[in-house]
Amino acid sequence: MISLDQIKVPLDVPQSKRDDYKRVFFEVTQGSGRLMLMAGDQKVEHLNDDFYGEGIAADDANPEHLFKIASHARIGAFATQLGLIARYAMDYSNIRYVVKLNSKTHLVKTSQRDPLSLLWLDFEQLDYFLQAKSIPIVGVGYTIYPGSEFEPQMLKEAARLVFEAHQRGLLVIIWAYPRGKAVINETDPHLIAGAAGLAACLGADFVKVNPPRVKDGDPHVALKEAVAAAGRTRLICAGGKEVGVKDFLTQLHGQIHVGGTSGNATGRNIHQKPLAEAIAFCNAISAITFDGVSVEEAFALYKKS
Repeated sequence: MISLDQIKVPLDVPQSKRDDYKRVFFEVTQGSGRLMLMAGDQKVEHLNDDFYGEGIAADDANPEHLFKIASHARIGAFATQLGLIARYAMDYSNIRYVVKLNSKTHLVKTSQRDPLSLLWLDFEQLDYFLQAKSIPIVGVGYTIYPGSEFEPQMLKEAARLVFEAHQRGLLVIIWAYPRGKAVINETDPHLIAGAAGLAACLGADFVKVNPPRVKDGDPHVALKEAVAAAGRTRLICAGGKEVGVKDFLTQLHGQIHVGGTSGNATGRNIHQKPLAEAIAFCNAISAITFDGVSVEEAFALYKKS
């Protein structure tokens, strides 16, 4: 556990916002220094592929399912686009929100064009919600694609976004996915470490990466390079495609306790389940992330619920 005094506040956070920054960081990590981020940005990124079809709970067809889960489960924060927050947050004001400020669909493939994802909104528009204070917005998120020919545009936006968010005492999570024709292997551990270090140079508080893949050896050990490269920017792993509950919890435990990561950002593995099961799964993930329990203890919590 960490105390408020142990939280290192970036120097681009003004003195008047330092206490806000510390409070938000403490709340979303529940004093653990680790983040359990429920990711709900796939409504854009993957369109309806993740929300309707074989093996996906009927609950997931309605976007409100995301808010019901986040409202009743133990999570650090819920990340989604501002449009959805504006439509539903009046009924779910107990959720801590991370506003995803850029997104793109998966329709245009890398073989057609290198990925580009730019800001949907500027901070003057976001300030409307921040000043209202009726919706607990704790941070913002932004995706970069290192290796894309459009990398310079995204890096410029990301750097300015980090500064503007810190000026308001908000956290910043950078989604960092090496992608484009120049990228041979998106899950190469060394490349992922480079992307993590890039997010640190942008000033992000957390960087979300895809877990590396290795031909030989332990992929959790391979994460250590990325964790080191990120430095004081805390590294979290994407949940990825749906896997079995026990397998997911085992993977998460290894990422944290072997790889040294600071949590996770999980979407499909949560919201594709029926409401009660999704809540139970969130609670099991959070028990590992925040409390440091074993896989067996977390799985028992899931089964009990």
